[in-house]
Amino acid sequence: MTVDHRHGHLENIRSFLSTLVYPLQYIVNMPLQAGGWINNSIVTQKQLLEENEDLSKDLLLLNAKLQKYDIIIEENNRLRELLESSVRLGERVERVLIGELIAVELESFRRQIVINKGQRDEVYDGQPVVDANGIMGQVVHVNPFSSTVLLIIDQTHSMPVQLNRNGLRAIAVGTGQDNVLLLENLPTNADIKTGDLVISSGLGRRFPRGYPVGTVANITMEPGEPFATVQITPSANPGQSREVLLIWPYEENTTYDQGTKKSPLK
Repeated sequence: MTVDHRHGHLENIRSFLSTLVYPLQYIVNMPLQAGGWINNSIVTQKQLLEENEDLSKDLLLLNAKLQKYDIIIEENNRLRELLESSVRLGERVERVLIGELIAVELESFRRQIVINKGQRDEVYDGQPVVDANGIMGQVVHVNPFSSTVLLIIDQTHSMPVQLNRNGLRAIAVGTGQDNVLLLENLPTNADIKTGDLVISSGLGRRFPRGYPVGTVANITMEPGEPFATVQITPSANPGQSREVLLIWPYEENTTYDQGTKKSPLK
């Protein structure tokens, strides 16, 4: 060893032996290295799966919140349109109240809805109901906390109307179909055109004057018949509206009875 330390005669031999032993050392350490690599891979994969699951949950929650915000925005837009429609009514109404649909009549021969306003809100029989686009119907039954509204498309409903263009009067009746009303009592020589706006006339003091009812969609004149068959498309969207506007037309003779406002016609 002294000779090797002083003169390095065995350095070449030591290097040669190290070269021979290295493959054996590598082979011996390989299972340990492989085990560590596999363990790290398993841990890394587990972490990735957990992170992926957490990210999926976060994405789902964010999408749910985003949808909720979209719903709120749409609801605010609908309420804003209702309030704007109340402004269009102007001085013809004393006050208005927003109601929400809670049920829809599904029977084919009835066109009714149920709203969440009733006697406690001073709703009365015959009260007009509108949406942001036009007249929807009138209240036909009042409960303490809800009311039933007969839609203008119901085949038992009729109301006095007039053409906005020339003031020509007629009666709009329901057909039981979602998008069709009929104008009655219009002679074949009446001044009426497709696209004419039909509005409430205010006669009968049930509906406020000048609010949209529908638009003339089709005119049929049969030879020999005294009256024309006129179809109009309702302005209101009872199949899509979720909120409605209850209105109290201004009447000097309207009275209150035990907290319930009576219709001028009652």
